[in-house]
Amino acid sequence: MPDINFDHAAAAPVLDRARAAMQEFLEKEFGNPSSLHQSGERPRQALETARAQVAALVNARPEEIVFTASGSESNNLAVKGLALAQPDKGRHIVVSAIEHASVLESARALARLGFEVTEVPVDGTGTVRPEKLRAAIRPDTVLVSVMHANNEVGTIQNLMELTRTCCSHKVLFHSDGCAAVGRVPVDIAELGVDAYSFAAQSVYGPRGAAALCLRRGVRIRPLVDGGVQERNRRAGTENVAAVAGFGVAAEFCHAHINEWSRHMARLSRRILTELPERLKHVVLTGCQDHRLPGHASMCVEFVEGEAMLLFLDDEGIRAASGSSCTARNLKASHVLLAMGLPHALAQSSLMLTLGRDSTDSDVDYFLDKLPGIVERLRRMSPLYARFQRGEDPYQTRPGQVCEEHEHTTEEN
Repeated sequence: MPDINFDHAAAAPVLDRARAAMQEFLEKEFGNPSSLHQSGERPRQALETARAQVAALVNARPEEIVFTASGSESNNLAVKGLALAQPDKGRHIVVSAIEHASVLESARALARLGFEVTEVPVDGTGTVRPEKLRAAIRPDTVLVSVMHANNEVGTIQNLMELTRTCCSHKVLFHSDGCAAVGRVPVDIAELGVDAYSFAAQSVYGPRGAAALCLRRGVRIRPLVDGGVQERNRRAGTENVAAVAGFGVAAEFCHAHINEWSRHMARLSRRILTELPERLKHVVLTGCQDHRLPGHASMCVEFVEGEAMLLFLDDEGIRAASGSSCTARNLKASHVLLAMGLPHALAQSSLMLTLGRDSTDSDVDYFLDKLPGIVERLRRMSPLYARFQRGEDPYQTRPGQVCEEHEHTTEEN
């Protein structure tokens, strides 16, 4: 039986070169980078080397990189830290309705502290329309957070247009880039963001390392108080081994991202094109014109997403039904519901995230196995039985029209 990872968004294999870079700081160079004596010198150099490597990946300055332990921590630091650092301007923040849980829950935590939160709706493809964002901004708005690309449906936002809107209102803009980094080239200077979050695992680095890129001159309030690490923006001894691995992985990704993007885009296009020819009643989700390379998302009507995942796992295929951070709550995806899909249809979601190591034979195997799995599950489905009787199992049908909007991210 093959072992096929179509869930790279949750966990990707660590590059050999990244693992080798980590080993030195796990076995030999164990010093604290804040120490003044000789043992701290090599770890301190490693941190700054990695800072430059990670900054180059997104076209930032090294001093703009704040190392954290995860993408969720980076998002928490950005949303809470940027909002709390502007007490004199206002207490209103804006997020999109399809943000990652770490952004939405950070916003809700601020609401409990007296902030007002506005969630901007999306269209049927998961796209934030500039006019909707413009309408949500108020004189007391201090922060807008809209993800670069959605991890569940693959839609890439037109960040440049959104950031221009915020800039004209003098409002800070944060973007969660965890789904985009490692799949498309990212240039934060071109995007115009004030803060940008991403994680090492997106570039085949180790879990336990991530970054928040904070534009020079932007004030932020630390969430972890203590020492002066990370230029007073995040206290605590840095995870030197993980950061070193992150840096090496970022440098390798930077050199190969265009090649990886083309490869992943070709494979995911095969799935999105060929699966509906083999399996009826498949609803593709997300924007089909502006989406992440290597990302295929859909709803397979009349079956439960979790059941598909278990049967695929039995066949040696690892896939997902949504964000790994909410995978075990067995609820319909808030992303799909925000896009207007009926609740029952949203529960039939399937998400595939391919990687640089995915192959055509992996795609062939998946396309051969899924139709039989779905046929078996539909025989047990009351929704399918209702459909066969000529009844409509859903009250509404999802719209799949994506209005044309100009994107600056390189399409592959």
